Amino acid sequence: MAEPKIIELNNGSMQVKVSNLGCTILSLSVPDKDGNLGDVVLGFDTLEPYQKGLAPYFGCIVGRVANRIKDGKFSLNGVDYSLPINRPPNSLHGGHKGFDKVVWEVAEHKEGEHPSVTFKYHCRDGEEGYPGDLSVTATYTLTSKTTLRLDMEAVPANKATPVSLAQHTYWNLGGHNSGDILNNTAQIWANHITPVDQYTVPTGEIMPVKGTPFDFTSEKQIGRDIQQVGLGYDHNYVLDCGDKKDGLKHAAKIKDPKSSRVLDLWTNAPGMQFYTANYVDGVVGKGGAVYNKHAGVCLETQGFPNAINTPNFPSIVVQPGDKYIHNMVYEFSVE
Repeated sequence: MAEPKIIELNNGSMQVKVSNLGCTILSLSVPDKDGNLGDVVLGFDTLEPYQKGLAPYFGCIVGRVANRIKDGKFSLNGVDYSLPINRPPNSLHGGHKGFDKVVWEVAEHKEGEHPSVTFKYHCRDGEEGYPGDLSVTATYTLTSKTTLRLDMEAVPANKATPVSLAQHTYWNLGGHNSGDILNNTAQIWANHITPVDQYTVPTGEIMPVKGTPFDFTSEKQIGRDIQQVGLGYDHNYVLDCGDKKDGLKHAAKIKDPKSSRVLDLWTNAPGMQFYTANYVDGVVGKGGAVYNKHAGVCLETQGFPNAINTPNFPSIVVQPGDKYIHNMVYEFSVE
């Protein structure tokens, strides 16, 4: 059994602490406009609160299937599968003990100019109700002074299976303890979202954002229209209009006016859950900071939620011998 531990990646410009418990980003420190390092990730100082389940998916990788599967049921190749209903009436983020709650093996840790760490996990057939053995790797790399790259891969051994991993970090570019993110601006390169039912499961419709509070095609304050969408944003955006760089699409850009920190996110995934920490309520985090509603923003690039039950969504099924590949680049800057 691998032991949970914390590993630091540091290139002299940015510092990231990650753990093999759930491939979790515990902290990520980048400079503001005056060169002051600030930790822009919600989380805890030690691993214990993560192990005790006090984190609402802070910083982790979720899987085998991210987001919701309606009623915790799906059929594949004529077999019906039932998953744990851990967020009634649905199954969320891989079940009771998804990839975020297991201890991964530290396969490789490199230091130097481009420090990196690779985590590996072997998921068994039937684990949390999913079909087939699955070998998963996740590599975090500091690819430049203020850029973090995440490369996720998964290979099914013997059965076709749905696979959709997501990185669930809550970002606050003003600093993890700076209050809410409502005055941050966001731009999301998506002309459509997938609207949801009362249980946050997509209806199957693909809806244009133009003329709705969901429109972030131009930069706008996150808080501007948030009152019009219930508790806040918790929706899958269809990444259909971003420019490309090195084979990845521009997904989102978040900007904090006070510190001038900017995060540009690039991905190869078809969708992104834009979530404004609507259910965070009085969580005591790093240095005693109290995280409340809208204390951070999640940019979870992903396959579409409930895609396994929605034929008109891009398929998340991976066949044995094929490889699931999900790349994300977090580019920090000031402007």
